[in-house]
Amino acid sequence: MAINQPFGFDATGRTIQAADADHLLQDIETLMFTRPGERVNRPDLGSGLFQLVFAAGGSELATATQYLVQAALQRWLGSMVQVLAIEVSAEEATLTVQIRYLPAGAQQPLVAAFSRPAPL
Repeated sequence: MAINQPFGFDATGRTIQAADADHLLQDIETLMFTRPGERVNRPDLGSGLFQLVFAAGGSELATATQYLVQAALQRWLGSMVQVLAIEVSAEEATLTVQIRYLPAGAQQPLVAAFSRPAPL
């Protein structure tokens, strides 16, 4: 068990815990939507996705974004997850990331989709 994200307390006043699978999913989401430079003690943590939301579209940008996300996942979560496929799309200032991954020690791949409005 690990601390849940976002941090909070349960009805008894204890820190909310997350199961390992949920915690991994929360770590992936945090990594995807953290901007490099946003974390004080880890200025290089993040994927840089938001800088690409308003860039000109095209297959080259989509491919570059997929590599950017995969590189961030391999660097920061490589020992916990194997990335199988990534799809990134930006429509009407909303960024959507779909990741197909295999958690370490698991037999079945999982799919997670995250969507966020682009920051102004």
